[in-house]
Amino acid sequence: MDTEIPTACDALVVGGSFAGLAAATYIARAKRRVLVVDGGQPRNRFSPAAHGFLGHDGQPPRHILATARRQVLAYPTAALRTGDVIAIQAMASTFDVLLSDGTTVTSRKVVIATGLRDELPALPGLQERWGRTVLHCPYCHGYETGGGPLGVLGGHPLSGHQASLVRDWGPTTFFTHGGPLPDEEAAGKLKARGVAIETTPIAGLSGNAPDLTGVVLADGRELPLKALFVAPTLHQRPLVAQLQLDMDDSPMGRLVRTDERRMTSVPGIYAAGDIVRAGHSISFAVADGVTAGVSLHQALVAEAA
Repeated sequence: MDTEIPTACDALVVGGSFAGLAAATYIARAKRRVLVVDGGQPRNRFSPAAHGFLGHDGQPPRHILATARRQVLAYPTAALRTGDVIAIQAMASTFDVLLSDGTTVTSRKVVIATGLRDELPALPGLQERWGRTVLHCPYCHGYETGGGPLGVLGGHPLSGHQASLVRDWGPTTFFTHGGPLPDEEAAGKLKARGVAIETTPIAGLSGNAPDLTGVVLADGRELPLKALFVAPTLHQRPLVAQLQLDMDDSPMGRLVRTDERRMTSVPGIYAAGDIVRAGHSISFAVADGVTAGVSLHQALVAEAA
């Protein structure tokens, strides 16, 4: 779906998933030249269906994105290039953007919507089930996995909180997996929610991946599970570090700091999606992209006044 790319544009969007395409849509609708550069690796590519996104519940994310790309490219000022952004250099009033194919594009503004990289806990069997029966968001997948026994893998500062939430979708066991026990207050809250606490480490997962039928504990016991919720470690893409954007620490990892317009600490660079907020969903990502796209256009208008 690559199109002929301009050598200069009003806005360059790094990342062509939900946040990036939402930003590009509003920029293109304002009749501004916008180039989307996308590496083709959306964060939710492992999930067979997206849930909770108004009007698209249950649809595969790749199908929603394919439709969105076609709709964006129907605007004559929009272009798409498959590849990566290697570097962004701030000039006097523009940015020079180096692409992985060696092309350099000059853009007046930039939107960073790269998404995050998930690092799963070091437990065999998680990766091949990721997005199907090993999950991170009960709001995205809890309804579909509910009704059967569910598990939450400990080891993250928010694992106990996650277990309290997951309990609303089915009988839940919190696996400390050799980690520290919840303190008395946290354990009391889990008990009040009806969450069982299992201290024996998990030795492995059972079932033909990506299916999950249970976990095998180090003492040989096997507990049935319909799904296992985990909290991955989140990593920003290298481009974010290269830009030296101001960051904020959160229990989910480091997030790009923006103002209410989704402007970063570098004037002219906006950020949207999972990289800027602790709550992650398609709906949030699209809302961030719309905010960034509208704010970027209004900045262009103000500069021309």
